[in-house]
Amino acid sequence: MNLKEKYGQVAMVAGASEGIGAAYSNRLAAEGMDLILIARRRETLEQLASSIRDKYSTDVSVICCDLSEPGAAQFIKETVREREINLLVYNAALSHIGPFENDTVEHNTAIANCNMITPMNIARVFGEDMLKRGKGALIFMASMAGFQGSGFLASYAATKAFNRVLAESLWYEWKNRGVDVIACCAGATSTKNYLRTNPGESGFFAPRVLTPEEVVEECFKRLGKKPSFVAGAGNRLASFVMQRLLPRKTAINIMGDNTRKIYRL
Repeated sequence: MNLKEKYGQVAMVAGASEGIGAAYSNRLAAEGMDLILIARRRETLEQLASSIRDKYSTDVSVICCDLSEPGAAQFIKETVREREINLLVYNAALSHIGPFENDTVEHNTAIANCNMITPMNIARVFGEDMLKRGKGALIFMASMAGFQGSGFLASYAATKAFNRVLAESLWYEWKNRGVDVIACCAGATSTKNYLRTNPGESGFFAPRVLTPEEVVEECFKRLGKKPSFVAGAGNRLASFVMQRLLPRKTAINIMGDNTRKIYRL
């Protein structure tokens, strides 16, 4: 599937500066699409944009924006003005790893804004335009952590469940109106953010850690075909066992125990 031919010229990636977001950006540029890249850190964002321009000779714009701030979606919409956005990836996320009570109310609120409120409102303001044109695509990054309670990832896991359900709901509403929506449910991925935590071995149900590029390729293979999917064959097997074969209480215990071991809590 040629993404540019199917959806149009311009792709927007929120949470673009590194990891999976950077992989999406490079993949879309390789398809010949112009890019609008959004992230909080301007220097990192500009470096990525420069690299993509040099490699693919495509037009790349950047918007420096804190996606955890109220009104972020409206700010982005006003910044791009009437520019037509044909494909949108929401990859940005905040998290707290550790006991729930150790996080602050302020950071909890930022997590909720970045992971739920902003992507929902971005889907609203840009999805409306896509529906009017009768074509477009939205990709939400979700997580296997959102399939059940995930101890020591409580706020993050809850928001990732929201992302998946939002995407699946919009997939149903918009599937016959030319707009494809999908939730990509990733497991452990070798991003800088993940590696910064110096993760250890979980010891149980620990599929291979995917590269960002592998996650992106799997997503584009399924876009327009499924409302959501789990990236990685090993992750799909683990998800099947956890969701279909084990009691929910057992699945929750496994997730919490794994997180405790991985992050040495």
